[in-house]
Amino acid sequence: MFDKILIANRGEIALRVIRACREMGIATVAVHSTADSDAMHVRMADESVCIGPPPSSQSYLSFPAILSACEVTGAQAIHPGYGFLSENANFVQAVEDHGLTFIGPSADHIRIMGDKITAKETAKRLGIPVVPGSEGGVSEIAEALKIAADIGYPVIVKATAGGGGRGMKVARNAAELEIALKTARTEAKAAFGNDEVYLEKYLTTPRHVELQIFGDGRGNAVHLGERDCSLQRRHQKVLEEAPGPVISAEERARIGGISAAAVAEINYIGAGTIEYLYENGEFYFIEMNTRLQVEHPVTEAIFGVDLVREQIRVAAGLPMSFAQDDLQIQGHAIEVRINAEKLPNFSPCPGTVTQFHAPGGLGVRMDSAIYAGYRIPPFYDSLIAKLIVHGRDRPEALARLDRALSELVVDGIDTTIPLFHALLGEEAIRKGDYNIHWLEEWLRTHLGG
Repeated sequence: MFDKILIANRGEIALRVIRACREMGIATVAVHSTADSDAMHVRMADESVCIGPPPSSQSYLSFPAILSACEVTGAQAIHPGYGFLSENANFVQAVEDHGLTFIGPSADHIRIMGDKITAKETAKRLGIPVVPGSEGGVSEIAEALKIAADIGYPVIVKATAGGGGRGMKVARNAAELEIALKTARTEAKAAFGNDEVYLEKYLTTPRHVELQIFGDGRGNAVHLGERDCSLQRRHQKVLEEAPGPVISAEERARIGGISAAAVAEINYIGAGTIEYLYENGEFYFIEMNTRLQVEHPVTEAIFGVDLVREQIRVAAGLPMSFAQDDLQIQGHAIEVRINAEKLPNFSPCPGTVTQFHAPGGLGVRMDSAIYAGYRIPPFYDSLIAKLIVHGRDRPEALARLDRALSELVVDGIDTTIPLFHALLGEEAIRKGDYNIHWLEEWLRTHLGG
């Protein structure tokens, strides 16, 4: 087992890793930019190293700075959290070249799944159901029109190196497709330095359902059920729950078995998530995230496992501490992402938190790195907290979420807390009757968002 781990991240996910390490008796090193010198993860770690100025490119994304921090502190492994360098294959290779351990999948698996076309081809080869679409990248409108005619409109143009909704455009007819192709390629080039795009059938009312998988790198893998992440704004998740409110036990076993078998075949190591669109009883592969997800706590709640602890164990060469038969769902869990944003436009709202009170009680978990007096810097993601609740069933989880939100106090800045108060009053939310378009339609009606 490792003696010391460096966490190459910040905020609540850095705290999450520090807490798991402390329970395992492992010393921790926090890295931080000058903007984060008073951050909670810096205070909580056993050691801290300043790695650069506020811009991520000069601190949290700097290979030399992070590797140097490992060298001066004697850290043997790096946990990347999510975001930043968590899915950067070149960074993983650099870590390994320096004789360190990356707590996550191999560089090869990150490369395969990081390119949307290669990932889709790999998924098909492994028996994972995929959305009908182009076999590879599409650059000419004539080719795009032929593919669209074959699979039927509407279609969606996606950047192969995309993410976060950038480089994605929907076309409902041939005229729109020509515009969508040009626009998506331009956006993709600007955002990712790669203008390659591909086409897929655009499902009209799907849900976003993702399967949590875990592998030991030796051909063994399990699935830990699904999370429903359909409540989204501009392709960014807002609320996640597990298990999915419309997925049957038979469907879960079927798609879970397919997903686990696929990652076992490629000797995948660590945590990963295979994301699907779900419509009319069918699952369609979107992508695979080769890292821990923001919403991993809802899975931990219903299975009673610590995914970060398990990541560290398998990275150290130990076997998984559970088998598929050990994983039985207990109850229902919901997570809401609380951002420092001003409604109705969701504009970032950095500033000083004057008061902070976290909710408590049975079945309530608050993952946050803020505190009274903390200055939220303007340089990073606006996520400031994740409120997770667990109940014996979905109605109890919803009631617990309502109660916990009423206890939560974050003063001094604007947040998205009022959004969740409003959503809990909607019948569609209470019934779990929503798809990936529901929230944006609701926002247009209620907030003009």
